Amino acid sequence: MNVLIVLAHPETRSFNAALMKTAVARLESAGHAVAVSDLYAEGFDPVERASHYVDIDDGVFKLLDAQRDHAKRQTLPEEVARELDRLEWADLVIFQFPLWWHAQPAILKGWFDRVMVYGGRYSSRMRYDNGYFKGKRALLSVTAGSPRQAFQPFGRAGDMAAWLWPIHASLYYVGFEVLAPQVSYGVQGGGIEYQKQEALEAHLADCKRHWVERLGHLESEDPIPFAGWQDWDEAGVLRETAPLRWRLG
Repeated sequence: MNVLIVLAHPETRSFNAALMKTAVARLESAGHAVAVSDLYAEGFDPVERASHYVDIDDGVFKLLDAQRDHAKRQTLPEEVARELDRLEWADLVIFQFPLWWHAQPAILKGWFDRVMVYGGRYSSRMRYDNGYFKGKRALLSVTAGSPRQAFQPFGRAGDMAAWLWPIHASLYYVGFEVLAPQVSYGVQGGGIEYQKQEALEAHLADCKRHWVERLGHLESEDPIPFAGWQDWDEAGVLRETAPLRWRLG
């Protein structure tokens, strides 16, 4: 299996970097091929803009038109083309990142904005269970500062499933089978000593252990169930005939 890890954290000695290295070691020891897309280290520009494109029709930047036309002509920006090549190669994509302000870091949001190009990787007909990346899998490995209990539906940190839903939905939108997230809770740091070093290292060791265990059976996991085209009516609303699991949410 070919595995791409997209890392979105600026510190090479971070909890997230350690989890990424753990995944690389575990997967390679099992015979898988692994590549890492380190967005900060590689200087990925998350901001979509006209200057990324060599030719803009009428001098007006129409984002979707620019992405579609450059994808068709194979003249996409070099760093976007590089990421797309990595996605083509991968059977599984792992996104490793911290939860910042209830979402992924801006650099990773910008990665989606720029890499999932209109016309090249999605269109009105090439979405959801008809998506371009159908047959590939994706998994979020996320760190969060509060404890697990705080991320329950009625916890003070909110429902983790709700915070991750936009990313899961984006991945399914382009056809990925999305596995349940791997969330490492209670990860505190970032320059302020919320946790003493000894406690932090013990917590990291525990998170690594759970991560290593899970990495050993990813290929046999069932993905998160999503509704598909056959389940929606012409207005995009679930049909009464859709499976009960969709109608119950």
